[in-house]
Amino acid sequence: MFSKTITIFKLFGFEVKIDLSWLILAVLITWSLAEGLFPSLFSGLPAATYWWMGVAGAVGLLFSIVFHELSHSLVARRFGLPIKGITLFIFGGVAEMSEQPASPPVEFWMAIAGPLSSLFLALVFYGGYLAGMQAELPVSVVGIAYYMFYLNILLAAFNLVPAFPLDGGRVLRAALWKWKHNIRWATRISSRVGSAFGVVLIILGVFDVLQGNFIGGMWWFLIGLFLRGAANTSYRQLLVKQMLEGETISHFMNDSPVTVPPLTTLTELVDNYIYKHHYKMFPVVDDSRLVGCVTTRQVREVPREEWDRHTVAEISGQCSRNNTVSPDSDALNAMALMSEEGKSRLMVVDHDRLVGIVTLKDLMRFLSIKMDLEQPAG
Repeated sequence: MFSKTITIFKLFGFEVKIDLSWLILAVLITWSLAEGLFPSLFSGLPAATYWWMGVAGAVGLLFSIVFHELSHSLVARRFGLPIKGITLFIFGGVAEMSEQPASPPVEFWMAIAGPLSSLFLALVFYGGYLAGMQAELPVSVVGIAYYMFYLNILLAAFNLVPAFPLDGGRVLRAALWKWKHNIRWATRISSRVGSAFGVVLIILGVFDVLQGNFIGGMWWFLIGLFLRGAANTSYRQLLVKQMLEGETISHFMNDSPVTVPPLTTLTELVDNYIYKHHYKMFPVVDDSRLVGCVTTRQVREVPREEWDRHTVAEISGQCSRNNTVSPDSDALNAMALMSEEGKSRLMVVDHDRLVGIVTLKDLMRFLSIKMDLEQPAG
């Protein structure tokens, strides 16, 4: 989901990270508030005042989203679910769960915590707005309080829409799960609702653009695309988890992998291994013992005219946890490692012996066959 993230602070043990795409949102929010919303609501103020109000509004949005996601995370921790952290990106924020909720009640309370926290913030800021009016504080200060009240009402209302993976969609999934005792069916139905809602937003966005509201229309269009994609992805992730649950890497690995002897010259490596098998990384094995890994990047660092004079042992590096797993490793964890590291192949190592290679292609082929066999008729 995320491209490049920066950790901005830690709170209650959770890392709060910001995706670089959120900076785009912050600029757009500041500009739209300073040039559009605040001048229309509070006329006659200096331009500089509108701009600092816009900055305050963007910071308020950041605070509101973190508060919302932190509520999800604290409830998840209360129920024993591990949360990697909170990441803010262009369409909002997400508490990064590494496991699915264990039961419908856990799903419900985790989901509803976010909108309830936004409603709580809305009440707090509305109280601040009323107190500011009574104390005759500057219009700019009172205006920010009113905006924060309105913003959190919108956050709560939008997230309560029963469209997965929004909070309302998770509440819907919890209810369906409780009814049928089938999380896959519940996820499929709530994901379809989420996908349909995304299509509705896309259509509204196109209509807005045709009516001349280009910026507003593009936002609805992009949010609709995001929600539709997120709904479909969430269902696929659940399917993958259920299909691979309990499976170990030993069931998928190729126990006769292509290996390279350490005394192989770089010319032989390129001609007989890289060009023949089309891999970017090869395990270096000496008498069944894994002694290192050699990659095309390492070969590139040696001038071509010197390939005959250098061996694989001279340029290979040590293998690491990032590209190795044990035979009894969980297949889900291996797939997650491939995703995090951007790798399509992992070496399967038992102590210091290479016993096989597992590829993303092998895992996906297994998933395809299992889904085909277990797909209900009709």
